[in-house]
Amino acid sequence: MAEARIQRSLVARVLGAVLLILLLGGLLVTVSTWWNGRQAARQSYDRILLGAASDIAESIRIQNGAPFVDLPVSAFELLAQAPEDRIYYAVRGPDGTFITGLDETSAIAAPDRAGIAPGYFDAPLQGEPARFIQVTRRFAEREYSGSVEVIVGQTLRARQDMTARLVRDALWPMGVAGIVLLVMSWFVIRSALRPLEAISADLALRDPNDLTPIPVDRLPRELQVMLGAMNRFMGRLDRQVDAMRNLISDTAHQLRTPVAAIRVQAEAAQAETGNEGADRALGRLLARSRSLSKLLDQLLSRAMVIHRTDSAPRRPVDLREIALEIIERDEHQALAPGAEVRLDISDAPVMVLADAFSLGEAAKNLLANALRHGKAPVTIGADQSGKSAAIWVRDSGPGPGPEIAQRLGDRFNRDRASGEASTGLGLSIVTSVAAAFGGSVEMARDDKGFRAALVLPAAPGEAEE
Repeated sequence: MAEARIQRSLVARVLGAVLLILLLGGLLVTVSTWWNGRQAARQSYDRILLGAASDIAESIRIQNGAPFVDLPVSAFELLAQAPEDRIYYAVRGPDGTFITGLDETSAIAAPDRAGIAPGYFDAPLQGEPARFIQVTRRFAEREYSGSVEVIVGQTLRARQDMTARLVRDALWPMGVAGIVLLVMSWFVIRSALRPLEAISADLALRDPNDLTPIPVDRLPRELQVMLGAMNRFMGRLDRQVDAMRNLISDTAHQLRTPVAAIRVQAEAAQAETGNEGADRALGRLLARSRSLSKLLDQLLSRAMVIHRTDSAPRRPVDLREIALEIIERDEHQALAPGAEVRLDISDAPVMVLADAFSLGEAAKNLLANALRHGKAPVTIGADQSGKSAAIWVRDSGPGPGPEIAQRLGDRFNRDRASGEASTGLGLSIVTSVAAAFGGSVEMARDDKGFRAALVLPAAPGEAEE
């Protein structure tokens, strides 16, 4: 439930709040309109009942000492304004004697009341709720003295219809206004959020190393506060990144000189001394110096690869040229003098979208790892299979043992038996390059030896059907 609330967009939240306000307002207006409409319908039809009863009461005459009613047409014209309702009327003498009416057997009992003022009451009429009025007219004549009671009533259908009509007439404009308000709210919210979309697009298109401030001049005041804080954060981050880069660069370059000096001095001391113990100590010092020198080179290589995979544009690269350049530069002879390294490429291009420098560093580390831990001859090549392209290195040995194979690609992977670095940062660099360009590192044994390959998606248009 919490995740669903977090994932709701700002537009949905605001529109939901507006819709809730409209629904609550609509409910209040509906109740108020129904109550007012009910009161208006009651007052209107109560006046009709009063008019009809008064007309009947005014038509009563005394003839031969008894009340006589000549029912007026106007009374029925008033009651005819509610044609769907059933009506009732009755005229009774002072002792309850029935004088005239619709039905003498179904008398409506009026409540007791004092005075002669008209009185309203509710009672059922043939099983339906109805509204009645009681009007009393008093006579004080020589032939007749007493009160005559007139009761007129009708069912409530017309009142209910009038109430419903008033509610409908009040609600449909409000419903239309609510829909218009929702649509306008959506457009207003989208317009208010457009600067956020522009900021998101600007950040998405920026270079990863671009930490310059985002302009805030034309943005709303609320966004200026947020972007001001973001710009200050990016400024601090930019300064920290620069300081870190300078520190790494200075450290690497400062360490290169003393490491080289240690190596030269160790070589010179080993050449001059004749003491066998000193020779062994100097030999270990020389080995450690060479290992430290190699580690520094790998650190610089890894830092450069990480930087370029984040910032360098992806361009079409022929993996055959990467393999050929490594052979032509012949740098592997410094690592394994006299080792036989072969080239295995075809005439067909093997194209990928990547950074040539990063691919070259990864391929050189694959070759160096094979020369250091494999068995000559070593072959480097490039080929394509379907939608995948690979640059690979194969040595003639059986490959690493199961324990080392499980840790290939780890940074500073060490052989537990010897304590020496097994793959150092070499295969870690290869793994980083593969991940940066959507590829993978594949290793397998076959009848020709052990093969390690950097596999990448082939460039569009170059994949085989």
